[in-house]
Amino acid sequence: MLTVLKEEDHDEKLAARWSPIYCGLRDAIVSHRLAPGTKLPEDELASIYSVSRTIIRAALQALAHDRLARLEPNRGAFVAQPSKIEAREVFEARALIEPKVAALAAMAAVPSDIAQLRRHLEKEHEALQAGRDSDAIMLSARFHVGIAEIAAHSVFSKFVRDLVSHSSLIIALYWKRRDATCEKHAHHALVDAIEARRSSEAADLMTSHLVDLLSGLDLTDKVEKSDNLSDLLRL
Repeated sequence: MLTVLKEEDHDEKLAARWSPIYCGLRDAIVSHRLAPGTKLPEDELASIYSVSRTIIRAALQALAHDRLARLEPNRGAFVAQPSKIEAREVFEARALIEPKVAALAAMAAVPSDIAQLRRHLEKEHEALQAGRDSDAIMLSARFHVGIAEIAAHSVFSKFVRDLVSHSSLIIALYWKRRDATCEKHAHHALVDAIEARRSSEAADLMTSHLVDLLSGLDLTDKVEKSDNLSDLLRL
């Protein structure tokens, strides 16, 4: 038991060190300071952040888990670069799955679920109002995952979690209007429908919401080359 506790304590200390680096890189990717395809060398990042390569590696693995970066054997880490075709396929898949998930959530939700969704909407709105775009994108993604969790369908939840994580990067890279994160009224209307147990309405609202979300993206293939990592990260 003592060994397990020591390992957990070590993991928590490690996370406390790589988490700020993850957030800094995430914000730079979402704000377009780091363009798609930009190489993220461990040694250069370790120098920029004044930490070990072990800490940088943990941060890069977290970015890869959230589909914001890709790790290539013998080549290193790069800012992920979803194609126009891939972006459309992700949203097509979401449009097939998430309306059904929203309908299931409307039939399964209890008052505590609704209260949690509304608290989440407050945080999302605060992030948008404060101009914290990367936080708003991540909160929007978690809102959709939250609906899937309320639906209590393990397979659908897994699909939604993966697709939403993937589309968060697509939104960050290709939005052409700021409200593409997820319009305030769309999420509120979804919660209202789920609370009222109007499953058909919830499904229809989710469908139109995803169509609007896709229409807010510029999926032309534009890749701008980044310059010096240190300058781009503005440390």
